[in-house]
Formats: sequence, structure tokens, C-alpha cells
Amino acid sequence: MSRNARAIVLAGNGVNCEMETAFACRSTGFERVDIVTVWEIIAGEKTIVDYDFLCLPGGFLDGDDLGSAKAQANRLLHSTVKKTGLPLFGQFISFINNGNLLLGICNGFQLMVKLGLLPGFDKNYTRQTVTLTSNDSGRFEDRWVRLAANPLSPCIFTRGVDKLYLPVRHGEGKFVARDAQILERLKADNQVALSYVDQETLQPTIDYPDNPNGSQLAIAGICDPTGRLFGLMPHPEAYNHKTNHPRWTREKLPEEGMGCVIFNNAYAYIKKHL
Repeated sequence: MSRNARAIVLAGNGVNCEMETAFACRSTGFERVDIVTVWEIIAGEKTIVDYDFLCLPGGFLDGDDLGSAKAQANRLLHSTVKKTGLPLFGQFISFINNGNLLLGICNGFQLMVKLGLLPGFDKNYTRQTVTLTSNDSGRFEDRWVRLAANPLSPCIFTRGVDKLYLPVRHGEGKFVARDAQILERLKADNQVALSYVDQETLQPTIDYPDNPNGSQLAIAGICDPTGRLFGLMPHPEAYNHKTNHPRWTREKLPEEGMGCVIFNNAYAYIKKHL
């Protein structure tokens, strides 16, 4: 009999979606879900490697004063755990090497790319090659968007997914790669797991407002080559029940929100591999 699936939701320093993210984990089956601050990790009171699923939720880390998630990236890269004296970021690498799952949502996606965890070419999780920068609109975008999943992607979180309808709420969501070769490799390796699509044609688009930020290749989310690390700008945890939908009183909708599939897939994968 397999043991309980354990999820950790990293909070603190401006994160503000930890409760919804933890709820999404619990409602899709995770038997243990802990909301833990980065300071508890630094103190050595909690350890990332004790869990199967790490969620980096959305928010405004450190007020985005140095750019979205940049201060938190520096903190994680350069801190040591007080109880052991070992580099904190080593826990992330050990967690990944142990075959676990990591999900970054919005601010969490920004954190992943600035740490170098994504795109993770050649299992290099320490080199930043892409970023998420200011929206082309020059303003904060708070809207619902239509998304298409790439059926050829190795992404574990989007398995069996065709289309999604989720909210975005960000000021720095434009995906930009360092050079054209990186974009070509993301395409060739099917690491573009989720794309913004035109509402009419349902084809990937760079046109506003269906693409709310101007992301290259219409990228809404990417995974690493293993499919176990996934970052996306839309908020799946914000559509975990039909009442989250903007037209829930006017449309007949399933009880479970469309965003739950991301967490369902994570839970199914973990239970299979425990």
C-alpha cells in the first residue's frame, strides 16, 4: 500500500495565493499539505526534500521591487540553512533529482525562470536563459484567457488536457528567451506545454488581449525536458470550483473547476511512483 502524497506550498514575503493553492492540493487528493514560509526552510525547521510536490504559488514576492521574484531568487540561491550550514538551493536540486514534482504559478513561474530551474535544458537547473518581463500593454492584466495544451509535451501536469479557461493577473508575464535558438529548442523538444489561443480560432496567438502580455511563441507555460517541472502564468488554483467561473450563474458547469486537472495529474503521478 502506497504512503500518503505530501505537498508543500512555499509562502511568505509577498506570496498571496498560498491558501487557494493548498486547497487545490487537498481537494484533488493530497493527504498531507503544508504551507511553509521560506524562513522556516532557511531556519531548518522544514525541509523541501521531505515532500513529493513543491508548489511555488502566485503573489508579489518582495513587492516585485527588483522585478518579479528577483529578490526571492537571490535569497534562495545565496542562503544557507541555519541548522546545517548547507546551501539552501541544494535542497531544490536534491528534490528535483529525487524525481519529485515542482509547479510554479505566476510569481512562482517567474521565480523558477530566474532561479534557472526552467527550461532546464540538459538537466542544468542553475542557468537562467529566459525571463518573464513587463506586459506589452504596459499595465497589470486581470482577465480570463483561453489556453491550449500541447499533446506532444512531456509535461505531467497537462496530460490528457486539450483546452483550459483560466484567469491571469500579472504585470510581468511576457515570456522572452535570451535568443532565437532557445525558442527553437523549446519548440523542437515540445517544452511549450501551454499556449494562449485566439478565442475564435483556438490557435496560438501573440495578439492582445487573447495573449494578455505579448509572450513569444504565445507561451503561457513551459516544462523541463522531464515534464516534472512546470511553470505557467495563468492561475489554475483560482478555478477550483464552478463558482470561481465569471459566468457560473449563467452557464451549466461541472462542480470541479477546470484548473483542478493540473493538481489531479500531479497527484496521480505521485501516487503511481511512490
